[in-house]
Amino acid sequence: MTRTPQNRPPRAAPSHAPRPTPHQGPHQGQRPDQRGPGGRAPDGRPPAREPDRYLYGVHAAVAAILNPEREITRVQCTEAGLANLSDALAQAAEAGIDRPAPEIVDRALMDRFLKGAVHQGIALEVKPLDAPDIDDLGREAELRETTQKRSVVVVLDQVTDPHNIGAILRSAAAFGALAVIVTDRNTPEVTGVLAKAASGAVEHVPLTRVKNLARALESLGEWGFRRIGLAEEGEATLAEAMQGDRVALVLGAEGEGLRHLTRETCDVLARLSTQGPIGSLNVSNAAAIALYEAARGS
Repeated sequence: MTRTPQNRPPRAAPSHAPRPTPHQGPHQGQRPDQRGPGGRAPDGRPPAREPDRYLYGVHAAVAAILNPEREITRVQCTEAGLANLSDALAQAAEAGIDRPAPEIVDRALMDRFLKGAVHQGIALEVKPLDAPDIDDLGREAELRETTQKRSVVVVLDQVTDPHNIGAILRSAAAFGALAVIVTDRNTPEVTGVLAKAASGAVEHVPLTRVKNLARALESLGEWGFRRIGLAEEGEATLAEAMQGDRVALVLGAEGEGLRHLTRETCDVLARLSTQGPIGSLNVSNAAAIALYEAARGS
């Protein structure tokens, strides 16, 4: 299929400036690297075909740059965006984390390539992070017991909105959760939209994908996690249900809630007591409250 100009990644303005070394960022007086002829990177690689490979926005980009586990293959930014990245690039260099030299691109071209996303003048081409499986999480929970700290995971049942998942990841990072567990099917990949909503949390809290949610919940139970399903008709309040040193908070999609098999696999269904005319909360807000309750009682 022929690619139209609207689908191409941004091209940088030409420059004859030298390329900085891995430990010489633009903050040291070097002008960032530029795109070569025909829109190719200086090393000859063709531009990425899809914008979904990109993380964008200041918080998501800074967290990715400082994460030694994240592989970044391209850093593109406007002049203003580069000013927001300089400190992070310098910190990464000092820590021995190799990052590509940034490429200056035009904001209008970046707007077109990222389809109007609020990118704040920054886009990183990245490779996915590895994520732990259920057994890895169980072993990590065992290690946490020596710190007297409750181990918490969030389990999402058919939550598909990347904004909601990103917001839940952000809350999970704020309250020290081990992971957010989702089904592999129907769950969006960690794209720029999700990562920006997470505000850097994708670098700190893994998104663990499972093929069968009920089996994953069974495995969590075998590792000693108390599985608390959030439902309006729950027989206990969330505070009453919050027991034990290992907790799995299970939340369903808005409207549909938890599926029948998911409910059956939970140890208890708990409700969030609300007041006023609105009887239910957005799933990301409910997750934040549940995570706070779990952290408060640890």
